[in-house]
Amino acid sequence: MKPAEPLAADLVPALLGWYRASARDLPWRRTGDPYAILVSEAMLQQTRVDVVVPFYERFLARWPTLEHLAAADDEDVLSAWAGLGYYGRARRLVAASRAAAIAGGLPRDVASLRELPGVGPYTAGAVASIAFGVRAPAVDGNVQRVLSRIDGRRESPGTVRAELWKRAARLHDALGPDDDPGELNQALMELGATTCLPRRPRCPSCPVAARCVAYATGDPDALPRPARRRAPTPARAVAGLLTRGDRTLLGRRPPRGLLGGLWEPVGADVIGSEPDDRSLVRAFAERAGMVVVAGRPLGEVVHVFTHRRLTCVVLAVESGAGDPRPLAFYTDLRWARPEEVPLSSLARKLLALSPTLPLLSGNAARRRRRDRGRDPHR
Repeated sequence: MKPAEPLAADLVPALLGWYRASARDLPWRRTGDPYAILVSEAMLQQTRVDVVVPFYERFLARWPTLEHLAAADDEDVLSAWAGLGYYGRARRLVAASRAAAIAGGLPRDVASLRELPGVGPYTAGAVASIAFGVRAPAVDGNVQRVLSRIDGRRESPGTVRAELWKRAARLHDALGPDDDPGELNQALMELGATTCLPRRPRCPSCPVAARCVAYATGDPDALPRPARRRAPTPARAVAGLLTRGDRTLLGRRPPRGLLGGLWEPVGADVIGSEPDDRSLVRAFAERAGMVVVAGRPLGEVVHVFTHRRLTCVVLAVESGAGDPRPLAFYTDLRWARPEEVPLSSLARKLLALSPTLPLLSGNAARRRRRDRGRDPHR
């Protein structure tokens, strides 16, 4: 028989007391501005706090209000987001800001926040509770793990997501009249990020260890059961560096889909056993309307997406005939310096293999030294 669920009335004071004494000093915790909180929540999804902090500070320095972001150019926002990954978050953040600006500001309740484009239940709950003091749960991956361990759940959190949201709501029901719902949500998130870790949880320093079913079992690491992860599907692609001085021909990907709206060297997936040079000639013909001569290989880049492990071979392009024009895939083509357009981290890796372009970063420099001259067919 499953042990009884620890009482919310016992958990809430311990969580709030611990958070007020132990919470990390993070920039988005020093403001009550709903817009700033929305920005932080968009950036923090699937991204570590230490990575987010400098992006968050630069982003707000450039677009300090909802109205500033609503009026921003999409390409400028993507450029500022470059390096955070998951670029759909940036597009959704801009769309939500524009809709909210038209309505006169961010709404205060969960249901109205959910009506904004791209705002899901977690983001709506986080903004409503932290910015407006609404008793609304916000259950992310950290919170799922914390609640599963407290209650001794063995199921993978993804299979009982609705039950975990109800459990979080019961914690909010147990708040006192002077308690802050935003602090409760942040306490659960903070506990999962700093103490109730996926591996080797720091149970002795947990404020609710005495009430945690998983801790009582003696093996809290075993709970909850992790979701089965599908191995990334291997894929192969080719990209060509066609340069004019310090500029490279770059194509802009469609606004929706993987890396939407970002720029990259012209390329395409390799079809079957098609040779790399032939794939590159096909990519320029079908996507840029150009006839090119593929040159020597410059190296290869391996980049792992959530469900795809891509190996991209980079070739120099010796010559190209015809004026580039966007055809089957790219929405635009441009002779550009790398710093002039928003690039994905994958595109930066590809451009770092160029023997003539300026280095993009210290990491790119090291990568170029390592990969230059490598035979990708070895």
